[in-house]
Amino acid sequence: MQKLARDLRPLPVALICVAVTFGVGGDARAAAVQPADVAFPTSDGGEIHAHLYGEGDHAVVLAHGAVFDKESWTPLATKLAEADLKVLAIDFRGYGRSRPGSQGEARYLDVLAAISYLKEQGTSRVSVVGASMGGGAVARAAVAIGPGEIDRLILLAPVAIPNPEKLHANRIVYLTAEGDPSLSRTRQQYERAPEPKTLEVLSGDAHAQHLFKTDHSQALVDLILAALAD
Repeated sequence: MQKLARDLRPLPVALICVAVTFGVGGDARAAAVQPADVAFPTSDGGEIHAHLYGEGDHAVVLAHGAVFDKESWTPLATKLAEADLKVLAIDFRGYGRSRPGSQGEARYLDVLAAISYLKEQGTSRVSVVGASMGGGAVARAAVAIGPGEIDRLILLAPVAIPNPEKLHANRIVYLTAEGDPSLSRTRQQYERAPEPKTLEVLSGDAHAQHLFKTDHSQALVDLILAALAD
């Protein structure tokens, strides 16, 4: 049965408990999480540069929005790494030192390359988080990839794709804000996506990664941690 969207005001006690369980606070631990610079090829001859955080058998790819880059994920990546997750924050082709291949702006190939890189490193479980532009790229990758290759697919106000009903993931989570101009688009994508899925709607009007700059930043982190912990 389809789960209904929820307005997260106030944050449920269960999610607060998740934050405590995973220990997302602590300056000492945060300072100890230092990323490694890595690079890997795409199937069309490009090269993607990324930051790799933490260790663990469950890895999470972070795919940024149009006005962001891999460094923008640092606070979230650090908290995920503290929760014993391996984290790969990528720069899309054309950002930082990442360069495109023969298929130009086919960013979904960057996401597929990130998943392949993690699998080659021996990771058996890979989840993906994408925001806005990155959400659209992640969604396209989830259509192109085979069933069972993506565990959790977490989409923050993603750019729409033409065929969300073909998404492959063990569970899909859409996250947005009630005042986001793209809310109706996100709802439409959610309605067409396959089960199991959830839609979480925060208050405010910040779009995608901009939510991390608001008072809802911790609620958003808690939601992502909860989705990955299920």
